[in-house]
Amino acid sequence: MMNLESLPRFHLAEFPTPIHYLESFSKALNGPAVFMKRDDITSLGMGGNKTRKLEFLIGEALNQGKDTLVTAGGVQSNHCRLTAAAARKAGLSCHLVLNGEKPESSNGNLLLDQIFGAKVHFCERKDRERKLELVADGLSADGNEPYVIPVGGSNSTGSIGYVNAMFELETQLRNMQLQLDAIVFATSSGGTQGGLAVGAKIINFKGQVLGISIDQTKTGDEPFPPILAEIATTTARRIGSSIELNEEEFALNCDYLGAGYAIPGDMEFNAIRDLARYEGILLGPVYTARAMGGLTDLIQKGYFTKDQTVLFWHTGGAPELFAWANQLQAV
Repeated sequence: MMNLESLPRFHLAEFPTPIHYLESFSKALNGPAVFMKRDDITSLGMGGNKTRKLEFLIGEALNQGKDTLVTAGGVQSNHCRLTAAAARKAGLSCHLVLNGEKPESSNGNLLLDQIFGAKVHFCERKDRERKLELVADGLSADGNEPYVIPVGGSNSTGSIGYVNAMFELETQLRNMQLQLDAIVFATSSGGTQGGLAVGAKIINFKGQVLGISIDQTKTGDEPFPPILAEIATTTARRIGSSIELNEEEFALNCDYLGAGYAIPGDMEFNAIRDLARYEGILLGPVYTARAMGGLTDLIQKGYFTKDQTVLFWHTGGAPELFAWANQLQAV
C-alpha cells in the first residue's frame, strides 16, 4: 500500500501545471503532434521542475527540525535558484556551493540566488562534494541545523515529486482524452527521470518515457543507468511500492551531449529561437534547449512519426538565458 499522502510535504506552487498543444511548432516540424507540460511556469522563483522535488525535501527538512538548506550546483544552477527561493518561503536559511569562478557581475540564476538572500560559496568542480560537507559541518559547529540536498534534489525524497507528477499527468490525459506515444524531457542528475519511471510503472503508462541526456553517458567511469535504477528503486520503497526497475528499463538518449555541460551550441540556440518564434515559449540553454534540440532532430530523422503524439515535459531554465545574452543576440 503506497503512503504518498502521508509523507511530509511543504506547499510551494500550484498544481497541476497546464498541458499546451504546440500547434505551430508541430506543423513546422511536419511530424508528430507535440504537446508540452509546463513545469517551467510553476509560481515559485521563476519556475521549474525542482519545485516538485523541493516540496518533499523541505517537508522532510521541517519535519526533522532543520533550519538551513545546503545544496550545490553550477553557477547557473536552476536547482540552486529554486532551493534559495523555497528556503525563504519556508522560513529557512540557505547556503549554496557553486562550482566555478565568482564572476565580476552576477546575472541569470546567480543574480536571483543573491536576491533571495542565499549565502554563496564558490569552488572548483572537483572540490564540490567536499566543500558541501565542509559548509554543512561549519553550520553545525555554529549551532545551526543544516539539511543537505544533493545536486538536483535527486534522491529518493526529491524524486517522489515526479512520481506524484505522473499521477497528475494521468488525470490530465484522461480529462483531455489524450493518448501519448512518448514523454520526452531533459535528464541530468536523475531525480526527474527516476520519479517519472516509477510513476509510469505504477499507472501502467504504455508510452515511452525518454530522457534526453544533458551530460550523462551510458558507459564510462560513472554510467548513468545504474544511478537511475538506484534512485527509482529507493524512491519506490520510500512510497511503499514494491515495484522494481532495472537499468535496461530506462529509455535514455545520449546522442546530444554537444561540447559538454553548460556549453550550448547551434542546436540549442536554434531550439530556443524556433520555440520562441513559433510558440512564444522560452527554453533554457543548458537543459531544455538541448532536450528540445534532441527531440527536433529525432523527429526530423523519423524516430517519431506523423501519426504519433509526443509530450515534451518543460522542466524550466529560462533565467539561464541572460547568462548567454551575447550568443543569443546572434540567433
